[in-house]
Amino acid sequence: MTKVLILGASGQIARHAIGILADEDDVRLTLFARNAAKLVEVPANASVIQGDVLDATQLGAAVKGQDIVYANLTGEDLDAQAKSVIATMQAAGVNRLIFILSLGIYDEVPGKFGEWNNAMIGEDLKPFRRAADAIEASGLEYTIIRPAWLMDENEVDYELTRRNEPFKGTVVSRKSVADLIVKIIRAPDLHVRGNVGVNKPGTDGEKPYFM
Repeated sequence: MTKVLILGASGQIARHAIGILADEDDVRLTLFARNAAKLVEVPANASVIQGDVLDATQLGAAVKGQDIVYANLTGEDLDAQAKSVIATMQAAGVNRLIFILSLGIYDEVPGKFGEWNNAMIGEDLKPFRRAADAIEASGLEYTIIRPAWLMDENEVDYELTRRNEPFKGTVVSRKSVADLIVKIIRAPDLHVRGNVGVNKPGTDGEKPYFM
């Protein structure tokens, strides 16, 4: 039985992952959200905790006994949230972390799209970069995932780039990102201490098609 804590479980990527894992008898999910009422569909293999990752008591109770923590968080204080998650996992002896961040935190997006992306969200990405630095220095068995601009197409179609490689493409479906997360949950040795960009192949351009 693999016990998985999903932080920010009401997020759209997390909802896709929960849906994929809902029928797996050997997975036990704990869904952690600030507003539990947003979790409309809770599968039989899941329990729900309402809480804030910056509340050490709430988070500590949720992390205890887990095998994997998957963080689907965002916000201007994402670096503080990441540090709270790291400290709590270290204290609880839980090592496997999957953390969603964003493209562009390393100025790794080339060309016109990189310039556009930086102009649009460059300032917003600063706490994301600080979160990444904290995760990489944590000693945990982490995987950082940096998706392209997210879309809702019902498809699984993606490729990966590594930490020091130029980012490819402009977009990726939320379902694709969820597929990658589920693959890691099913095979926790996959992408250990990896930091991967995720995009849909063949979507290079000056900006996402929907912008």
